Amino acid sequence: MKAAIAAVHWLGRMLVIVLLVVVGSTILVRFAPGYLTDAREMDSRYAAAARSELSAEAARSRSIPQMLLAEMRDATHGDFGTSRQFAVPVSELIEPRLAVSGGLLARGIGLAWMVALCAALLSSAGRKPSLLRRAPATVLLAIPTAALATFCLLANWGGPVFVMALLLAARDFKFLDRALRTAWQEPHVLQARAQGIGTKRLLVAHIAPSLTPQLGALASLSIVTALSALVPVEVIFNVPGVGELAWNAALNRDLPVLLAVMMAMAVAVTCSGMATPRAAEWESA
Repeated sequence: MKAAIAAVHWLGRMLVIVLLVVVGSTILVRFAPGYLTDAREMDSRYAAAARSELSAEAARSRSIPQMLLAEMRDATHGDFGTSRQFAVPVSELIEPRLAVSGGLLARGIGLAWMVALCAALLSSAGRKPSLLRRAPATVLLAIPTAALATFCLLANWGGPVFVMALLLAARDFKFLDRALRTAWQEPHVLQARAQGIGTKRLLVAHIAPSLTPQLGALASLSIVTALSALVPVEVIFNVPGVGELAWNAALNRDLPVLLAVMMAMAVAVTCSGMATPRAAEWESA
């Protein structure tokens, strides 16, 4: 019974978040400067058609509630409406890009976890925290995603997976280092070390089981962080994924595409956030 109540509560929260995303995105896009403008108006070959389309758009967007109802109706039909920029169903634009973005996220998160875990194991092996070992992670956390991606692109060094992995590894290292230091000081671990049990067996039999809940929470937080870095990484490296599609939709005021992408990200963040509170408690500690 408790599981059913929790599932209903989680589903209701997800629906509320998605609804807020739809309402907020619609209002922001509608009242953004230049919403009812089109670059084709400056070209005499397309000016008449562009003005006709803008007039129809102005009539449709005169009422925010009507815009919301129309967008929600398109979403319930499954195709999320028609793209204003490409004049094709939004679902046809998003589906092939999901695999590209999903692959980028999976490789970036996997590489980040490998780097962060190895660095945390080395750092936590010392008796006291080393400022020198923590300095690279601190510096990376202070660099904006777009700035790091631009630097790697101009230097012709690394790529989208590398940039995303560095950013995630710097964030994950902080949590893993703290968690491992705490685990090494547990009484049963100290007793096992005193009895001469090897490091490998300690990690597998004693430390890993105690860190499993925290690792699950940290994994969900990594997904949320990766999603936030998806747009600048894909745009700067010209990766044909969902992030780049969202950027182009924002530039061209393509509301159906933008809403579909934002709804997908809201669902992903909500699903990942189920285990995030514990990791958030670590960060605030």
